[in-house]
Amino acid sequence: MAALPGPLLALMLLLLAGCGGPGAAGQRRKEMVLSEKVNQLMEWASKRSVIRMNGDKFRRLVKAPPRNYSVIVMFTALQPHRQCVVCKQADEEYQILANSWRYSSAFTNKIFFAMVDFDEGSDVFQMLNMNSAPTFINFPAKGKPKRGDTYELQVRGFAAEQLARWVADRTDVHIRVIRPPNYAGPLMLGLLLAVIGGLVYLRGSNLDFLYNKTGWAFAALCFVLAMTSGQMWNHIRGPPYAHKNPHTGQVNYIHGSSQAQFVAETHIVLLFNGGVTLGMVLLHEAATSDMDVGKRKIMCIAGIGLVVLFFSWLLSVFRSKYHGYPY
Repeated sequence: MAALPGPLLALMLLLLAGCGGPGAAGQRRKEMVLSEKVNQLMEWASKRSVIRMNGDKFRRLVKAPPRNYSVIVMFTALQPHRQCVVCKQADEEYQILANSWRYSSAFTNKIFFAMVDFDEGSDVFQMLNMNSAPTFINFPAKGKPKRGDTYELQVRGFAAEQLARWVADRTDVHIRVIRPPNYAGPLMLGLLLAVIGGLVYLRGSNLDFLYNKTGWAFAALCFVLAMTSGQMWNHIRGPPYAHKNPHTGQVNYIHGSSQAQFVAETHIVLLFNGGVTLGMVLLHEAATSDMDVGKRKIMCIAGIGLVVLFFSWLLSVFRSKYHGYPY
C-alpha cells in the first residue's frame, strides 16, 4: 500500500478527530431520530390528548428504538359494529386521564397517551397476540413491557383515578385527575329538597306522614340493599357493566373472581337480596297479621317460595365467584 503524503494524512486525522469517529456519528443519528419522534409526538399531543395510532405509527414510535419516553396505549374496538360497550366507557375515563395530564402544569414529554383501534391496527393486535379489548399496556422508556405493565382491568376497573395510580406505579409520573363538572348530584339534591319542601308546604297542617314507620322502613331498606349489593364499590372502582367475549360473543354479567365485580352483577345481587327480603316480610306478616287463615297460608307459601328461590340463586352466584369453597 502506498503511503499517504504527510499533509493529507494530517488532514484526515484532523477530520476524524473533529467528527469523533463512526461511533459518534451513529450516536448523533440516534439523537436526531429520537428528537424527530419526540417532536412528532408533542405536535400530535398538542392537538389531541390521546394520540390515535395505526400499525406503522405504533411500530415506528412505540416499538422501535431509540425511545426515552413511556407510552401508555389503550387497545380498543370503538367502531359501532363491534358493539363493545365497555370500550366506550373505558375510552371516556382514558380521555379524562389524558386530558388531566395534557393540561396540567407538570406536562412533559416523559409520557404520552395513545390508542390503537382494532379496525385501524389489527396487525398490532396480531403482533402482540391480543384477543380482548379494552387493554391498557405501558411501553416503558427502556426495555420491553413486563407483567406489571399490563393493567389489570378486571380487578381495578377503568376509572381514571385507578388508571392514574397504575401510571404512577409504572412511570413515576403522578397525574391529578380533574373531571369535568357534573351537575347531576346537586340537581338531584335540589329536586329532593324541593319535593320535601313542597310536601311540608302543602301538608303543613298535617305532618303525620313524617312519622310513618312503614315509609321510613322502606327508605332504610332501599339504602341497605343498595349498599350490600356493592354500589359503593362500583362508584370507587368504576368497573365495566358487563364483559363480552370477542371470540364467542358471550356476555358475562357475573365476574368469575371474588376480587372484582361488574355493574350488572350488583343489580342482580340487589334483586336477589330484595326477593329474599320480600319473602321474609311476607312470612312475618303471615305470622302476625289479623287476616283470615286462608290468606295467611297463601302469604306463608309465597314467602317460603321467594326465600328458597332467590336465596338459591344468590348461593349459586357465591359459588361461581368463590371456587373451591367448602360447602
